[in-house]
Amino acid sequence: MKKLAFLLTTLFLVLLLAACGGNSSSDSDDSKATGEAAEEASSNVAAGDAEYKIRASIGLNSEHPQYKGLLKFKEIVEAETDGAIAVETYHSGQLGDDRTAMEALQLGSQEVTVPSTAPVANFIPEYAVFDIPFLFPNEQVADAVLDGKVGTKLLEMLDEQNLVGLAYWENGFRDMSNSKHPIESIADFDGLKIRTMENDLHLAAFRELGANPTPMAFTELFTALQQGTVDGQENPLSTIYLEGFHEVQDYVSDTHHIYTPFVFLVSKPFFDGLPAEYQEIVRSAAVEAGQYQREINREANEEYKQGLIDEGVEFTEMSEEAIAEMRDAVKPVVEEFSEKIGKELVDEIYQAVEDAQ
Repeated sequence: MKKLAFLLTTLFLVLLLAACGGNSSSDSDDSKATGEAAEEASSNVAAGDAEYKIRASIGLNSEHPQYKGLLKFKEIVEAETDGAIAVETYHSGQLGDDRTAMEALQLGSQEVTVPSTAPVANFIPEYAVFDIPFLFPNEQVADAVLDGKVGTKLLEMLDEQNLVGLAYWENGFRDMSNSKHPIESIADFDGLKIRTMENDLHLAAFRELGANPTPMAFTELFTALQQGTVDGQENPLSTIYLEGFHEVQDYVSDTHHIYTPFVFLVSKPFFDGLPAEYQEIVRSAAVEAGQYQREINREANEEYKQGLIDEGVEFTEMSEEAIAEMRDAVKPVVEEFSEKIGKELVDEIYQAVEDAQ
């Protein structure tokens, strides 16, 4: 009897403690934390269940229209494949600069990157055609040429580098900033130490203008400007503003010396391994996201210009005469590099520009 009473008492206490424990924990912080952890785990499990994973990286920060375009790409791909393809996005050079990311794509250790066309020229010399100064008069002509026969021809060349080119996005017209003085004419370039991309045509053009160009990785640029290693740099207004260069640069001039596209690249080993249906979804998503990215980039340009002025930057609008003087000064460089790029391709793109106007 004593043994039976002991068992019944023990059972009663266990049930009582279980009931109290269940009631007391329902609204506790621990319970909330557990719920959040479970929700995060559920999300991770969903991503882990994807058949394919795309790691997509860019060099610019999360506020740039380029990154917003990348998020649009992610949204389309994951929706259209019902989550069979999961897209992870990385900004601010988290996975390395443009060249590093391109090399990772070639090796198959990364799936997507969207670099400027200038570093692509280190892999395919013909891509230097996009670095010809004053090639495009406006964005609309650039769109027509890039989305047309010549642009497609250049995308197809990427195949030989173990890359797949799917679309062109927009970096935009490149403008000058510096910490020394306003740039109002070609004479104001004299002796300026200017950071450029690792691109021979860019380097040669700035030397012809009288500057002292210095190639440098984008991830090192802000510190170099801050420390005075270089006096200035050239990038679209979106990059100048969103990267905070106005904190270390007092002058900006709308030189519009080069229009730079982004090119949407996929690792060929990865792309070839996708089913045809998924290949088409990725291809269409790159184009659709690119159209969206171009649109928001252009809408934001005036805001970026005003933002720079509000931050105390002295903004100079270049005269047509000053632009013409710069264009004439770099003609020898254009002629020299036309031979290296391929005279036939250069003539073809100039014809496409003329036809698009």
